[in-house]
Amino acid sequence: MENLIAELKWRGLVQDMIPGTEEQLCKELTSAYVGFDPTADSLHIGSLIPIVILAHLQKFGHKPIALVGGATGMVGDPSGKSEERNLLSTEVLNYNVEAVKKQLGKFIDFNSGKPNAAEMVNNFDWFKNISFLDFIRDIGKHISVNYMMAKDSVKKRLDGENGMSFTEFTYQLVQGYDFYWLYTHKNCKLQFGGSDQWGNIVTGTELIRKKNGGEAFAFTCPLLTKSDGSKFGKSEKGNIWLDAEKTSPYTFYQFWLNTADADAERFLKVFTFLTQNQINDLVKQHTGNEQERILQKKLAEELTCFVHSKSDYEFAIKASSILFSNDTAQILKELNEEQLLQVMEGVPAIEIEKNKINNIDIITLLADSKIFSSKGEAKKMLTGGGVFINKEKVTSVDEVINIGQLLNDKYLLIQKGKKNYFLLKVV
Repeated sequence: MENLIAELKWRGLVQDMIPGTEEQLCKELTSAYVGFDPTADSLHIGSLIPIVILAHLQKFGHKPIALVGGATGMVGDPSGKSEERNLLSTEVLNYNVEAVKKQLGKFIDFNSGKPNAAEMVNNFDWFKNISFLDFIRDIGKHISVNYMMAKDSVKKRLDGENGMSFTEFTYQLVQGYDFYWLYTHKNCKLQFGGSDQWGNIVTGTELIRKKNGGEAFAFTCPLLTKSDGSKFGKSEKGNIWLDAEKTSPYTFYQFWLNTADADAERFLKVFTFLTQNQINDLVKQHTGNEQERILQKKLAEELTCFVHSKSDYEFAIKASSILFSNDTAQILKELNEEQLLQVMEGVPAIEIEKNKINNIDIITLLADSKIFSSKGEAKKMLTGGGVFINKEKVTSVDEVINIGQLLNDKYLLIQKGKKNYFLLKVV
């Protein structure tokens, strides 16, 4: 077997590791799992690192197991949390589990028929028939309270203002049992996760050792932060989701395109499957030509194609030019309504009645819609060549607007100066 750990190390994807893990992965096909928390009906880019590692595992000949936490989602992981989260209803949780399962199927191969075809499991399937008494008798007796109390995730919460519920205290036992069950029933010998999961993961290896006398392995990845120290994964508008309905492919593309220079090389290593030589070549091209954003463009391309599709990437390229180029009037007309609204996300929208927009002179429209404070101000900018309708320059103060100019029979894009855009929506 090729050395997967060496590959993950140069990419910056290994922090802690149980001795023997690297040797195990070099020795034989190994089943390895990571858990996904179904707290929402879509994964977000915070889940991309485990997804990418599952893909690397499969590429190197190992068997990836994606665990969706239908049971653990009912409890709530205290790791990295300052307070207990709200628990979801069974109906919402089940819906989220199915949505996450479907999403994961895009990234790893579940259907190849090969020995290392990926597998998806839901820990509710083995927890649903275990009684509380059975669990504390058969599992709880193998892990001491002293052992559980020593975990950082527990100590931090116990020292905090709100303490920690018994429910969350038992989480590491529940996750530990996942590893034990997969080891016993699926010959799964490896678990990985974020560095905040180390305590939960080693509880599983301890349980396997005490109940089975078996040897299990694990590694964790560093929690990703930006070079400025801020948390990775959120924009000003919140999470960047992997579901195109929650975060459009265009917005997703723009997120990666706006990566800081100080982070771009590192993110290419972490999130893409480009080789070391390919990334080094890109860095050489980028150095001294930072204004061309070579690293960011490649990062945005690779991730948009991986999470969405090549056609979504091509649309994002086309769409990106609309607000930043004057030669895009025809492209604008070709967009359907969904695509247009993706591109115009964040552009101020102004509603106007249909009967007020037909055969109205441009100066009156600009003033009545409050884009300009007065007709005089509108006339002055228009005369200076600073007003565009649907990316076409308005050259006459006498121009008349009619409904035939509406994009998708509903919208009018008005540009004021170089950077100020407004989307008029007919109601």
